[in-house]
Amino acid sequence: MTPNPDQALMVNGIEIPAAAIAEEAQNHPADNPDAAWSEAARALAIRAVLLAEADRLSIEAPVIEDEKGRTLLPDDARIEALLDQEVTTPHADEATCRRYYEQHIDQFQSPALVEASHILFSAPQDEPGRYTKAELRAIDTIAELKEHPERFAALAESLSACPSGKQGGNLGQIGPGQTVDEFETFLFNLEAGQMCPVPVKTRFGVHVIKAGRKIAGETIPFEAIQPKIADYLEESSWRRAVSQYLKILIGKAEISGLEIEGSDGLLVQ
Repeated sequence: MTPNPDQALMVNGIEIPAAAIAEEAQNHPADNPDAAWSEAARALAIRAVLLAEADRLSIEAPVIEDEKGRTLLPDDARIEALLDQEVTTPHADEATCRRYYEQHIDQFQSPALVEASHILFSAPQDEPGRYTKAELRAIDTIAELKEHPERFAALAESLSACPSGKQGGNLGQIGPGQTVDEFETFLFNLEAGQMCPVPVKTRFGVHVIKAGRKIAGETIPFEAIQPKIADYLEESSWRRAVSQYLKILIGKAEISGLEIEGSDGLLVQ
């Protein structure tokens, strides 16, 4: 349900003013005002429920600093203290981390690398005449290199619009995500020493690509990644526990003007 700005939002008999929701909505960018209003109302309702529980448990505001060294406001500090007191999660021990590591071993591979060289014929894609001319030049260059592959570096130096032309077209080692998708699709499917038999078209222009030495990815040792796995598992466990805790509190609260089931997102900012 989308909250109605004209309908009062009540939490345990206390009204959250529309003005407060409108101000909070600035922290919840959305595609439309209703969605922003809904998220803001939800955030303030959750906040009110947590503060009410902190009141019930007589939790005072400790001095807490955020990651930037700024002291939290009293209500924010009380919510942090409440969650710290009431939400407990297990420590991710070595056995738990190792089990996750073995079950998700594909996630812990260093990327494969390919030494790449290219010759770029620069042309904007929104100018078909120039782009076609660049493609034809690339086709002619590929034909010449099929006859004389030893000329690649010399042709790159004389023809390429890329600064790498001064190094014979050498781009160094390329890993996934380091260049545009079209370039990588062809590059990573070439054998070491193979030139792509067709021009490769990207938004930068048209490329003649040659693959060099290929370096296979390696599995990252468990010992090197264990701390990050532990942090991930403990963070995930904490978020699930907080979500469940919120659902319990919300189930006990009296809320009108908003349908709410708890939160899986960031709770304290």
